[in-house]
Amino acid sequence: MDMSLLGLWNSMGMLAKGVVILMGLMSIYSIWVMVERFILFTQAKNQSLKLLGALSNVLTRGDYQQAIDITKKYKQSHLAKVIAAGLLEFEAVRRDKRNIDPEIPIEAARQGMDRTAMITIAEMKENLGVLATIGATAPFVGLFGTVVGIINAFSKMATSGGGIASVSAGISEALVTTAFGLFVAIPAVWAYNYFQNRIDRFTVEMSNSGSEMAIYFLKEAGGSGEKSSVA
Repeated sequence: MDMSLLGLWNSMGMLAKGVVILMGLMSIYSIWVMVERFILFTQAKNQSLKLLGALSNVLTRGDYQQAIDITKKYKQSHLAKVIAAGLLEFEAVRRDKRNIDPEIPIEAARQGMDRTAMITIAEMKENLGVLATIGATAPFVGLFGTVVGIINAFSKMATSGGGIASVSAGISEALVTTAFGLFVAIPAVWAYNYFQNRIDRFTVEMSNSGSEMAIYFLKEAGGSGEKSSVA
């Protein structure tokens, strides 16, 4: 039996070829998701590091508008989205002259950051379900091709009356689909777990940034209150 890829392909039946084509499409899709998510997460990490350095002096001066403008430059940063949401909510509520409670702007900013963090996490998880689905189903798709191939091989043995040697080539061909299914599934599972771990780290970073911004807003509100009482 020719064990080359071309030889195996030529010896396969139509159903086995269909299974291989399906798993090939699954593999291509999973690779695209891996590359796309890796680029996105790398940009988010790099831009977040630059953002923190750019914001430190601006927030110290209390220049909210400049801080908001800076966050707009880092559109891929998960921290920029959270910080911008807090700044916008805090400024909008604080400027509302009907508001006399200094705690309201802080609570509005906190809720805005929490809401934005959840939306950002959902965006980061986009297409990761594809990797999980491919990792879970590809081995079974390959096994389906193997089972059908073995059934066909033993059917030929029953009609031809030959021994196991006469159908060994058909069994080998059938087992190739299981191997291909594992070949597709294993990288998808690895990538899914890797990206989930990165999302968990991003979630912690957004939570920490939200807490730090809430403390910052609390100090700002307290400072404004002291100034107004002195006046």
